[in-house]
Amino acid sequence: MSLSRTSPSTGPASPEVVGFHDAPTGSIQYLVIDPDTSKAALVDAVMSFDPAAARTSTEGVEAILRFAATEGVEIDRILDTHPHADHLMASASLAERLGVPNGIGEKVCEIAELWRNLYHLPDAFDPAQDFAQLFDDGDSFQIGNLPVRVMLTPGHTLGSVTYVVGCDAAFVNDTFMQPDAGTSRADFPGGDAGALYDSLQAILSLPDRTRLFVGHDYGTERRKSPAWESTVAEQRRHNTHIGGGVDRAAYIALREKRDATLDLPDRMLQVLQMNLRAGRAPAPEADGRSYLKVPLNRF
Repeated sequence: MSLSRTSPSTGPASPEVVGFHDAPTGSIQYLVIDPDTSKAALVDAVMSFDPAAARTSTEGVEAILRFAATEGVEIDRILDTHPHADHLMASASLAERLGVPNGIGEKVCEIAELWRNLYHLPDAFDPAQDFAQLFDDGDSFQIGNLPVRVMLTPGHTLGSVTYVVGCDAAFVNDTFMQPDAGTSRADFPGGDAGALYDSLQAILSLPDRTRLFVGHDYGTERRKSPAWESTVAEQRRHNTHIGGGVDRAAYIALREKRDATLDLPDRMLQVLQMNLRAGRAPAPEADGRSYLKVPLNRF
């Protein structure tokens, strides 16, 4: 864990948010805390994964659990915004370890069907078994006393969701990046640049002061240090891809041109086989070990 920062609560119904940056993947994990009850949710937790050796560890999340224990924070929910292609999810292992529910958007079931075909694993993946809660658009729940609303925000994947927490925080998955970095790609199977534009506009309809917490940051040529918090007002004015009122057709053209230049994430074909199981490894084979199946020449 290379860097963490705290975004303080701004008052009643406002969460305290601690972001933990995972340097190998540029992912941000969020501890979302209700200051009144010290209850918290952990959003988009990362299981450490060495793709060269196909080795997993809990090194990254251990730092978050130690932080929570030191601060007297009780994690009572594990949340993911979508099945990630660039990091291994810690959802199932944390849910089992802490004895708490894990959740994700219900369209993960459609994503699972898509990838069953791509992996040629017709009997693989049962999200209803591996996630305790599958959220539909508009569903609600609480973190302590803080209300949470689920927004379906597809485009990066067909099932990405945003969690709007309390009066002034939204966890916007891989839709927005920081204003100086733009927006996330939409070229994975099931992705769609037009759907992403619509999702970005839906997020921009939130109140101007809403804090937006993004899924990834890698720094930029001008800004070497990673960052992950902005506001609706800042994104609307300054986002390099969509700020200032870029229309739908222009955005789609920009996004698709950019996506055509991007390589696949180096972990994607490995980790999605596990992330569609909430981060669980496939069932062990006769030798007691789990194995991953990677399609050759498919992408």
